[in-house]
Amino acid sequence: MKLTLPFYGIFLLIAFGLQSCDFVSTQREASSATKKMAQTSPMRARVAVASNFINPMKELIAAFEKQTSYQIVVSYSASGKLYAQIINGAPFHVFLSADQAKPSAIVENNIGTNSNRFTYAIGQLVLWSANSQLIDNSPKVLEQLNFRKIALANPKFAPYGQAAVDVLEKLDLMAKSKPKWVMGESISQAFQFTASGNADLGFISFSQKPNHGSYWAIPESLYTPIKQDVILLDNGKENIAAVAFFEYLKSNEAKNIIQSHHYKVARKAN
Repeated sequence: MKLTLPFYGIFLLIAFGLQSCDFVSTQREASSATKKMAQTSPMRARVAVASNFINPMKELIAAFEKQTSYQIVVSYSASGKLYAQIINGAPFHVFLSADQAKPSAIVENNIGTNSNRFTYAIGQLVLWSANSQLIDNSPKVLEQLNFRKIALANPKFAPYGQAAVDVLEKLDLMAKSKPKWVMGESISQAFQFTASGNADLGFISFSQKPNHGSYWAIPESLYTPIKQDVILLDNGKENIAAVAFFEYLKSNEAKNIIQSHHYKVARKAN
């Protein structure tokens, strides 16, 4: 009997310890499951957005979330970079591209449909400098090569970069200006180069243009229209937050916000 009680006590301690381990393990599993559910919650939509659209997107998200119980988690980058991520399985629900080509490619790859796609904005390209004396709302500064460096987005990834190349080609300035190029991965990086002074001037979206400095509002005849399409990805069809935000972008309220940031929008005739 003297041996039995201690062994019985040890047995109870071991049993209690195993139960405790099981409880901790169960808690961890539950916590992991909760996190996983939160990441895939239908109340939250993951939206990929072209970096030229940062300012209006912030305002759109604020207005949308104020009216609904949904949450938008947004990632900004060059359209080409976001497209590559989507094709490779990134779990986005909605994609706001800076062109029409990449949403078209998404349809071709059978991860989205034309019925869940429309043009949400038409962008405008400007040449801008932080120097208030450098640009006189004309291409003169380009033609005279009166600058040290000029910034533009990589045309391989960014539609605004391709628009900048279109302008330089139309003005017959490609070869002359190319040694002065500073190329960013996105239109946001091109803006940063210009704003920081690393480039004397740069091609940016009108939406990004600050109130200071000088600029040239580039005629749309000098570049292919920057029609920006949004597409609800097949991955987002069952996500109620994604569907609601996609539909919100069609509303007059959303269009007014977009237009206030120097984009053109298509409106239905009454």
